[in-house]
Amino acid sequence: MIKKKKNSDREVKVLAQRVGISIFKAQRVIDQIRGQSYEETLMILELMPYRAAYPILKLIYSAAANASHNMGLNKANLFISKAEVQKSIINKKLRPRARGRSSAIRRSMCHITIVLKEKSKSFLDQSKI
Repeated sequence: MIKKKKNSDREVKVLAQRVGISIFKAQRVIDQIRGQSYEETLMILELMPYRAAYPILKLIYSAAANASHNMGLNKANLFISKAEVQKSIINKKLRPRARGRSSAIRRSMCHITIVLKEKSKSFLDQSKI
């Protein structure tokens, strides 16, 4: 049995794995955009001074392009329903130091998940009032 989704239940999910940013730095940006509309999110991320904003901006562009091309959704009606950051691997390298010793360099990475949903018809009608 195939269940059909209603138009209000359509969502697009994108996942970026092993992004070379610390989880705490990415979380700081994600907290600012969660629940915002697509257009507001673009303005926030373009003006944000953090380095973590650029990969998240690319991810949101990609999700919106997939939503409009694959599912026929309007970009103006999209909003970020879910955005989260999860811990990933830690790259470890050795750096040469004095007297033949070495010290460790640890580069942490994260996975970023963003879900865009289309605003329902009732939500759009209420916002026009």
